[in-house]
Amino acid sequence: MSVKKVAFITLGCKVNQYETNAMIQEFKESDYEIVNNTQKADIYVINTCTVTNMSDRKSRQMLRKVKELNENAIVVACGCYVQVSKEELEKMEEIDIVLGNNEKNNIVEYIEKYLKEHKRNAKIEDIMYQKEFKEFGDVTYTEKTRAVIKVQDGCDRFCSYCIIPYARGRVRSRRPEYIISEINKIAQKGIQEIVITGIHIASYGKDFKENYELIDLLEQLNKINGIKRIRLGSIEPLLITKEFMERLNVLEKVCHQFHLSLQSGCDKTLERMNRKYTTKQFEEIVKLIRSYDKESTITTDIIVGFPGETNEDFKETYEFLKKIKLYKMHVFKYSPRKGTKAAEMKNQIDGKEKERRSKILIELSNKNQYEFNKMYIGKKVEVLFEEEKNGFYRGHTKNYILTCCKSKENLENKMVQVLVKKVESECVFAIHYKL
Repeated sequence: MSVKKVAFITLGCKVNQYETNAMIQEFKESDYEIVNNTQKADIYVINTCTVTNMSDRKSRQMLRKVKELNENAIVVACGCYVQVSKEELEKMEEIDIVLGNNEKNNIVEYIEKYLKEHKRNAKIEDIMYQKEFKEFGDVTYTEKTRAVIKVQDGCDRFCSYCIIPYARGRVRSRRPEYIISEINKIAQKGIQEIVITGIHIASYGKDFKENYELIDLLEQLNKINGIKRIRLGSIEPLLITKEFMERLNVLEKVCHQFHLSLQSGCDKTLERMNRKYTTKQFEEIVKLIRSYDKESTITTDIIVGFPGETNEDFKETYEFLKKIKLYKMHVFKYSPRKGTKAAEMKNQIDGKEKERRSKILIELSNKNQYEFNKMYIGKKVEVLFEEEKNGFYRGHTKNYILTCCKSKENLENKMVQVLVKKVESECVFAIHYKL
């Protein structure tokens, strides 16, 4: 029997990327050959996303497209879109195996079953009943010089625009001993930076019987030899308290780069979104972070054109963002997601108006980022370089400023002191500086 070739297409977030890598490891251990997703393969695994209607559409497109590469291939649909759209997938003849988020762990087993029986099968458990974090085994998702570590799954927030709690279930936290074991292995491979990710990492530990939270985990991770930087993925603003910052501030490996998901700078809109904070609380959190380190970079997500967002509401958001001067804003035009409360709300906003508002905030974001980066001209910064591109080595400072530098030395995966000379767009250009 010839070795079967498997290709993967992954849509969506870093958690999905992590889980794809876990599935790849399982296939490798079972003697399958992993090939690029543009090649002809015997099996195509599409790890789907469902965060917006556009994500759903892209997931469906990918599921159909792979048959063009090999009409006889086994097509596996798994992930978030699968979890919430079982009926839609049943109509798609291109798919041979359908697996929910809980079933990703056993994907090879389902493939083996199909190869024996040649019968379409689907396995999608009700994820709301899943109470414990499911381990994937020995897995690491590496982005060039940094590793992404999944520490939890699920979300209990139920924001009115978001389908993810229904796709991922309730909060389940990964036991710290498994996380520490994985990171120790990563450190032995020479990887110096890790990113802590999950669906809602601010909730880490809330499902444990003992009192153990994200900050407790970070204190333990800070002690691991070989790891020089620890980054946090997107976090709930209300995680940041004075006690949290006091404990975080003494952890020399934790990067002072905070992605706080705001979504709107208007309290009325935040209430309709079912967010749990006000703009005043968010502003105080930003001030608190900066009181510990004024060079902390704070980024956020903003949704424009949420149902019922008037011109006055948008102006309120703009003025609030102008006042607090965040480093960067990721701006999203609201997209109705079937199955959420917001999709049924009145006063949906016109697409052209969403585009107009989006451009205004992106312009503000670019201005903020440029002004912040300008402060570093003439200063020395430490950069972990990740890759060489167009004649420049590219990497990031501890507070995640993109830095480009020419060097005769190979700087990849090296922590190097550089001197910032100029700023262009979102990047600072520097020269190699030796102590």
